[in-house]
Amino acid sequence: MDETDKKLITLLRQNGRRSVSDLALETGLARATVRSRLERLEADGDIIGYTVILRADAFEAPVRAMMLIEVTGGSGDRVGAYLGSFPELTAIHKTNGKWDFIAEIGTDSLIQLDTVLEKIRRIPGISTSETNILLATPKSTHARL
Repeated sequence: MDETDKKLITLLRQNGRRSVSDLALETGLARATVRSRLERLEADGDIIGYTVILRADAFEAPVRAMMLIEVTGGSGDRVGAYLGSFPELTAIHKTNGKWDFIAEIGTDSLIQLDTVLEKIRRIPGISTSETNILLATPKSTHARL
């Protein structure tokens, strides 16, 4: 993927309904070139689909948080599997540095969030955690497919 492909993807992330003509104008490429690049990105699996992102998609669970989790020793796989059993966790990311996992959490209330946090903190192998409640999402390019 070169810089032109990245520019096309950025433009489509801003507005997935942009026409090939508009993309050509923005990039200075011929329409046929834009079309063939998009077809190649789709064929290579870099673009796997186009979707509409509704405001509600970003706020389905009104209380959202990111939990940073540190685990002890070799318990990462076991802790990761256990975290996967929580329906309130919308995503779990393995990472490096101080934190071993970042869990995205969505609940209907602060009381539910507190309950989930307490359950997670009791998982054997978790040594420490830090949670940040998300106040607003000014921009999101993610949608559940």
